[in-house]
Amino acid sequence: MTSVLYDAPGPKAKARNWIYSGIFLVVAAAVAWWVVSALSDNGQLDADKWSPFVTEGDVWTTFLLPGIGETLRAGAISMVIALPLGALLGIGRLSDHAWVRAAVGTWVEFFRAVPVLMLMIFGYALYVQFTSVDSGIRPLYAVVTGLVLYNSAVIGEIVRAGVQSLPNGQTDAAKAIGMRKGQVMAFVLLPQAVTAMLPALVSQLVVILKDTALGGALLGLGELLSMNRQIAANYSNVIPTLVVIAAIYIAMNFALTTLASWMEGRLRRSKRSTGVVVPVSQFDATDGT
Repeated sequence: MTSVLYDAPGPKAKARNWIYSGIFLVVAAAVAWWVVSALSDNGQLDADKWSPFVTEGDVWTTFLLPGIGETLRAGAISMVIALPLGALLGIGRLSDHAWVRAAVGTWVEFFRAVPVLMLMIFGYALYVQFTSVDSGIRPLYAVVTGLVLYNSAVIGEIVRAGVQSLPNGQTDAAKAIGMRKGQVMAFVLLPQAVTAMLPALVSQLVVILKDTALGGALLGLGELLSMNRQIAANYSNVIPTLVVIAAIYIAMNFALTTLASWMEGRLRRSKRSTGVVVPVSQFDATDGT
């Protein structure tokens, strides 16, 4: 049986695929066994290394939960600012005015090229030199600044690409009924492009949430990953602590992607079911109009 895109594998190809899959599973199992053996030989699988996360609530209330809260706070603030700013940058790159496109394009290309960690450090230095921001909140401000500048530029490119992926007929039809460019963008192009952009936007939101760890590593932000040092210092369990923190990151990002997938499904269903229904009462039975 064949498809438009590829030929269905025959008996030899199927057997070869099974062999490759078996080899991969054997190699993966061997690597997993080696990792577990190494951890066991170094005492990292001992119960006393893992018990603080199960039996002692102080680890969660003192370290992990505050770290999760700070991570979510920095990520949420950055997302709330970066998303609308990125949308504006994306629209600016599609402007009819050359000077707007040039200015926005320069902004986007510059902040996309600079590493986000450098933006955080630069922001921290600015807050130290030119503002009276309290030292306790300064790391949060610096992390949010770096994340917003970098990710808004990336989101701007996502928005531009999403709008440009739509057929030209959408714009032509809207202009034919007298809509202005701003109305075309707001009521025709952006609503349709959102669904196409959503997977890329969600990936960027996950990046924002993970990159908050950079602020904890170098700027002293009390986010989740930075708690690794304090927990390990108290319980001498570096590897178990990192494993637990990694599992928490996976859970948070999985929740974010699940929410985004649900929203994408809702958007697609609403677009399929949307239609204009004209009540019968609006028709004049006397003239048939």
